[in-house]
Amino acid sequence: MKAHVYSLEGEIQEEIELPSVFETEYRPDIIKRAVLSCISQRIQKRGTKKDAGKRHVVHYLGTNRGISRTPRMASAGRRAAFVPQAVGGRRAHPPKVEKVYAEKINKKEKQLAIRSAIAMSANQEIVKARGHRIEEVKEIPLIVEDSIEELEKTQEVRDVFLNLGAWSDCERARKRKIRSGKGKMRGRKYKKKKGPLLVVTTSAKSARNLPGVDVVTVENLGPEHLAPGTHPGRFVIWTKSAVKALEGVP
Repeated sequence: MKAHVYSLEGEIQEEIELPSVFETEYRPDIIKRAVLSCISQRIQKRGTKKDAGKRHVVHYLGTNRGISRTPRMASAGRRAAFVPQAVGGRRAHPPKVEKVYAEKINKKEKQLAIRSAIAMSANQEIVKARGHRIEEVKEIPLIVEDSIEELEKTQEVRDVFLNLGAWSDCERARKRKIRSGKGKMRGRKYKKKKGPLLVVTTSAKSARNLPGVDVVTVENLGPEHLAPGTHPGRFVIWTKSAVKALEGVP
């Protein structure tokens, strides 16, 4: 499998042989497991206070009174307290901090998920099905010369994306919608779309502020970068050195 390397002006420079990782079979089940495993590692544990719902002075009235044997609040008549069915009482089965939320995955399965997601980023049909606008893109997979990592201005990276036909996907990711439900109260008011992923060998901070664009080094490339939301087929822009580094992917 071969692909062209493009210059920053959008011109073909050379043709290279792609690593065998781009020919990995499609495994959506393994990709989904790997992404969910990564997400579960970030879940913050939660629990209630040990004395929650038990901060009342209560007494037990005993039997043979014609009422339930629920603890009653002192100096409050027959008002129940302490028990789950009472107002202000404890919860029957509250969340525990001991609960393990992290989902484990075998090392070889995670490696297979990354390889499969990389291969699907080179499949034009799956990339289109994910919603990316690649009608003007020069080629899938899109490989650029390494000098893109040396650009210092965001405007310069934007011009490169225009030359490569990738800017329309950034414009798509610029739009955002207000999330329905209580997530608006929890720091995630807007639903944002994912745009192109730029894979480099060194840091390229100048592209981080473009709408929908993520920048990651090839060493830190993971399932979540390639398949956000467990959906593979992300539009990826590779540098030539990053593609060569994939030759050693297990």
